[in-house]
Amino acid sequence: MSDYMFILESHLSHAQSKVVAAMQSLAADANVNLFLTGGAMRDMLGGFPIRDLDFSVEGNPLKMAKTLTTKHGAKVIATDDLRKTLELEFPSGVTAELSMCRNEKYAKSGAKPQVTPATIHEDLRCRDFTINSIALSLNKASRGLLLDPNNGQADLERRELRCISNYTLYDDPSRLLRLLRYCTRLGFTMDERTKSQYNNAREAAMELKITPAAALVEFRKMADEQNSAELVKTLEAEGLLKLYSPALTGAKLNLAGLQKLYKVRQSIPQEVHFQADSMGLFLFFLTEKLTPKEKQAFIKTSGIDRESVALWQKLEAKAKKLEQQLKSDKLKKASQIYSLLAGTPGDQIIFLLLRSAQRLVQDRIKNYFGKYLFLAQEVTDEEVAEASGAIAGTPKFKKAKEATVAARLDARPKKIAAADEEAVAAPAARGRAWGR
Repeated sequence: MSDYMFILESHLSHAQSKVVAAMQSLAADANVNLFLTGGAMRDMLGGFPIRDLDFSVEGNPLKMAKTLTTKHGAKVIATDDLRKTLELEFPSGVTAELSMCRNEKYAKSGAKPQVTPATIHEDLRCRDFTINSIALSLNKASRGLLLDPNNGQADLERRELRCISNYTLYDDPSRLLRLLRYCTRLGFTMDERTKSQYNNAREAAMELKITPAAALVEFRKMADEQNSAELVKTLEAEGLLKLYSPALTGAKLNLAGLQKLYKVRQSIPQEVHFQADSMGLFLFFLTEKLTPKEKQAFIKTSGIDRESVALWQKLEAKAKKLEQQLKSDKLKKASQIYSLLAGTPGDQIIFLLLRSAQRLVQDRIKNYFGKYLFLAQEVTDEEVAEASGAIAGTPKFKKAKEATVAARLDARPKKIAAADEEAVAAPAARGRAWGR
């Protein structure tokens, strides 16, 4: 095993490792070359948590989509037919992008590029920033081979963002937003030539050539940022937030609300599998100080889809309904609280952590994150299959697993001998602590 494969495996979660293994097997069967690229490599080599998996293949990845959905249960959440790109979500919650290695040539700024298939080396040389142009071979003959034609590793070590081309920000002006997003998230600075290109592009008002579709993609990325408050502050200072709404400025910006959202997100233990749609939460707090008229204008200007608008505008009412359920005296067992919250969209749970004044509600949600999710995750499919004889994926298996989880949650804690109590108390507290 190469050093880079060891580094990769040490950074991946168990669920991510299973996705990587599945992709390697699928690529081998399809006889195409597969590489881990982009953000996944940037995060791995930079020492950051790997948020999403990015795969590139020398060939058409759309042919692999059917197997990914039928055999591995992946859901295609977005496609880009021009670039032959798929965005996928696996049942475990792992998200991944699968792309064709390609060349992109732009006839003019902001225009659709001319896309042609390419080798991985050609692909890496025409990306946006050097830290996104690193690849790791996942092929049998060269597994673990690192490809870094633009010296992105050195820029990661210097904590700098560097454009690959002198036309990076002109070819695709939405990269202006992406550049600031990376600077904010990673805490990196722009190298001198990139800063000069950024300033020149702003003087030429290249931001006005960002297409509505590209602006919306960046807005979704903004919503997914852990510290969206800091990014919104940066974009407002740079005069770029007005691309979405001229009303989002000064006292109309709810930076305090977004900062509280960030703190609550941080308080959720990283070890637990918990999903929450970030768009509704982000929109609610971003626009909370806008008037109804300004909110309607914002929806029109930003081009946000109806589903996202519904998540935002119905969030508070649904969260209040959940609050009433959590206050109920009928919830007497841990398994009942777990069952309720496990079947509830995560954005509603986070909203209550931010806004509910009910101590009982707050305590039950914190127990869910700090205890119940950990205990539920300890129940493995192998354990359920052995005890029930059911086959994974069947209704019988699902029912058996729910019963096993409920029994684990409602079981009385084992008494600890006095001599052992001191030795295990501290580790147990750390393992279940709220707010890690």
